[in-house]
Amino acid sequence: MEEQNENQLNIELSEEIAEGVYSNLAIITHSNSEFVIDFIRVMPGVPKAKVKSRIILTPEHAKRLASALQDNIEKFENANGRIKIQSEPTGFPMNFGGTMGQA
Repeated sequence: MEEQNENQLNIELSEEIAEGVYSNLAIITHSNSEFVIDFIRVMPGVPKAKVKSRIILTPEHAKRLASALQDNIEKFENANGRIKIQSEPTGFPMNFGGTMGQA
């Protein structure tokens, strides 16, 4: 029993972090020692967007993350059907491809 407790990891999730941050764009860059993923929220009709969160990973951890994400996508698609990805024109449409609203 003691051995099991030594190998167990307690993870704490604060209320603020548990709320999450919405992102609809991610930009990934890398150097020889790290991967940087910037999560961004782009709003329709707004030509400026802010990075909402930046995650920095070692190359090994980035590869593990990619593998875990692929595994979860496969599980999701098995339960819910294939995720469709729309082909988008070059660049990111500032109006999200829909019509502009009127006030």
